[in-house]
Amino acid sequence: MTDASQTPPAGEDQSGSSDAWRDVGRQFESLGASLAQAVRAAWNDEENRRRVQEMQTGLEAMVRDVGEAINETVNSPKGQEVTQDVQRAADNLVEAGEKTVQEVRPHLMKALEQLNTELQKLVDRMNRGSGGDAGA
Repeated sequence: MTDASQTPPAGEDQSGSSDAWRDVGRQFESLGASLAQAVRAAWNDEENRRRVQEMQTGLEAMVRDVGEAINETVNSPKGQEVTQDVQRAADNLVEAGEKTVQEVRPHLMKALEQLNTELQKLVDRMNRGSGGDAGA
């Protein structure tokens, strides 16, 4: 095969990549909807509600602590050096990502679909266990 046969026509690669990311975005939307439904179903059970609140408190503390550490570090001389290293790494990551998006997309889509399916099964089981009134 020649390089010309492997290279899509001008514009086709970008629109294909854009469509691929749109599909991934839709899967994340679907996953988010399933997660929200699972949280709503769990919220009907007092023990689950307590656990969700504990999880929320822990996540908020983690975000706050990480944010404080980032703010402290970014302004230090070492932080400036790390920022430059991170920028170089990000540039390399973007370049690598652009080269592999078509290879990764089908695997990501399949994983998201499987995760969404399993979450939906969990929601269904939780709804059956609580009398089916979790979505109401």
